[in-house]
This record gives sequence, C-alpha cells and structure tokens, in this order.
Amino acid sequence: MLENVRFALIITSDRAADGRREDATAPLLKSAIVQARGICAETIVIPDDPGRLREQLLRLSNMTEADVILTSGGTGIGPRDITVDVTRALIEKELPGFGEEMRRRSLEKTPYAILSRATAGILRGKLVLNLPGSPRGAVECLEWVMRPIAHAVRILRQLDTDCAPPPKA
Repeated sequence: MLENVRFALIITSDRAADGRREDATAPLLKSAIVQARGICAETIVIPDDPGRLREQLLRLSNMTEADVILTSGGTGIGPRDITVDVTRALIEKELPGFGEEMRRRSLEKTPYAILSRATAGILRGKLVLNLPGSPRGAVECLEWVMRPIAHAVRILRQLDTDCAPPPKA
C-alpha cells in the first residue's frame, strides 16, 4: 500500500524527550509503516516546544529522504499541546479531511476523540500529518489514512494528476 513512501517521525513528548518515560509510539509506528511496505527514514523525540517543533518540521521538509512527516502528540487541548498550532502556521495547504477521518473513526472507540485537533497539510512538497500521542491511537489513525497518504504522495511526486480512482486491472 505504501510501497516506497518515505516517512520521518517526530514524537513530541516532554517526558520521553527528557528520559522520564520511554517512547512507545515510534516503534509501533515504524512497524506499521514497514508492514505497509513504507520506509522510515528518521525518527526524533523532542519536547512539546513550539520552536523546536518548527525547526524540525522545516528541516525535515527539506529532506529528499522523506515524503511524509508524521507527528505524534500535542493534538489535544492541554496547555502543552502545540503540535497542531505549529503545523498550521507552517503549511501552505491544509488537508482537514485527514483529521476529520481520524476523529470520525476514533469516535467509534472513545467519546474523547472529539477533543482532537489533528490536521494535515503540505509543507514544501511534503505531507505533514498530526497523529495522537497515544501509541495505539497513533497506529490506528495511521492505518485508517494509509491509502490517502499513498495517493497524496503520488500527487506530490507528480505521478498522478487528479483524484480519480486507479483503473481496474
């Protein structure tokens, strides 16, 4: 499904960044990416700091080794949940359907999914997608939007020019 799609992961977590907690999300996301035949080019763990997140999003958006930048964490309404705000300030085109679909599907599992502000967008030709900080929630949300991710990457690579479904073989 994600054959040759290259990912960079940014985990935003104060506790994981300073060593108070081991990050459980990145290994699960990497596994899901590899199972879907994608490639994980880089993973970083940073605190919930707007400046650091901005710096990393801009750096990764310049990498030729990444088509998609996934963030995990900071999508809620807490005072340290800054990921969505930083993402929206940087992207050139917002793709709200990703967040809508993740919330729609997540609501089947928990009523608190309505509190997610996750979004997606295009930054310098890369797809940026905000995932929840929960390890299980991040993987589930990624799995629910894998087909649109693959199609978006094909469009961004200029392999597809429209959103018509592929012809049946």
